[in-house]
Amino acid sequence: MVIPRLVVAAPTSGSGKTTVATGLIAALAAQGLDVSPHKVGPDYIDPGYHALAAGRPGRNLDPWLTAEDLVEPLFLHGARDADIAVVEGVMGLYDGAAGAGEFASTAHVAKLLGAPVVLVVDAASAGRSVAALVHGFVTYDPGVRIGGVILNRVGSDRHEEICRAAVEETGLPVLGVLRRRDDAATPSRHLGLIPAAERRPEALATVERLGALVAEGCDLRALVALANTAGPSAAEPWNPAVAAPAGRARIAVAGGPAFTFGYAENEELLAAAGAEVVRFDPLRDTALPPETGGVVIGGGFPETYAAELSANEPLRRAVAAFRGPIYAECAGLLYLARRLDDLPMCGVLDAEARMTGRLTLGYREAVAVRDSPVARAGERVRGHEFHRTVCSRGPDTSPAWQWSAEGPDGFTSANCLASYLHLHWAGMPQMAMRFVGAAA
Repeated sequence: MVIPRLVVAAPTSGSGKTTVATGLIAALAAQGLDVSPHKVGPDYIDPGYHALAAGRPGRNLDPWLTAEDLVEPLFLHGARDADIAVVEGVMGLYDGAAGAGEFASTAHVAKLLGAPVVLVVDAASAGRSVAALVHGFVTYDPGVRIGGVILNRVGSDRHEEICRAAVEETGLPVLGVLRRRDDAATPSRHLGLIPAAERRPEALATVERLGALVAEGCDLRALVALANTAGPSAAEPWNPAVAAPAGRARIAVAGGPAFTFGYAENEELLAAAGAEVVRFDPLRDTALPPETGGVVIGGGFPETYAAELSANEPLRRAVAAFRGPIYAECAGLLYLARRLDDLPMCGVLDAEARMTGRLTLGYREAVAVRDSPVARAGERVRGHEFHRTVCSRGPDTSPAWQWSAEGPDGFTSANCLASYLHLHWAGMPQMAMRFVGAAA
């Protein structure tokens, strides 16, 4: 299978990868191409903007969360029938999982995909020095094929001339130049960009501006030509049917502005296991969908919507009374607690949650402490944690996972697992099968 593809990377975070990747997806889509958007790493927010730009789901590629040998099959699954694929990197090009070398870095994923890299360089405070930086990144790992540079935040025509000439002395082409401007910026808050689902009209306008910005400042023809230098893939596309049917059940998945985090493959695995996946919005719906057999509450920003979630008392009572299996991650954990910042929540868990100023972030390797609707005691999983809250537990609660000497995390019972851990089930399809089986 041959899918033209390229990776948008940068020397550091904050260089403009999301601006360029989202704008490039939008610009190519505006030319009539079917663009498949992807994001390296566990991030949920950037894929939301990619999806708006492409009109198809934004998908994550993460060898830590799934497996190294699943990266290319998952890419091919997501990019099926696309004309071209754009993969946005994570952090700096060579930044991987802490203590694991290049593993899970953008460079690692680019090599697994055999994809050329476009390096986005923030030139705001540099001149000819950008050439030294580019040269260093090109020569650091010969296995990474950097095919061109996009200069970002260039201040003037003279500034562009200096930077362009310097980069071209390294032998790399400059494939685009973006000027400094604020009208295409995306607003942020305590955990990064505000998700597109929370500001859809404004997000659509932002994506349109980014598309115009990239179309004006970049050589789209040259970028497509670079993407076409990627060779054929030997792997077969990933198939969610790796989850065998486990019964028939209706699974209600929380959505709406407060719960925007989730991997598309998780829902595809639930469907393959026999589930009818339906959505409900805890901000607006006053009851769970009829005939719900299981509830999944993923990540998001319940702390931002705590007052509205608390005010929806009918749904809180319905969730508290539900006796089928419940699976919750991070935001879902907070929603199931008794209180969040002194506001009543569902009370499924004997827990109190509150916001803090401390960011907890990183990959985790965890062991299931006891059986739950998705895991069996002693099983090992790999996930990701990202939050600014803490959750205190009552004296008689049972933890879900153990992943450090600091103690256990999460809550579990015969019908519920809730924790801060975000999991990508493509590497653990048995979780979807177990959950559907329990719901059925």
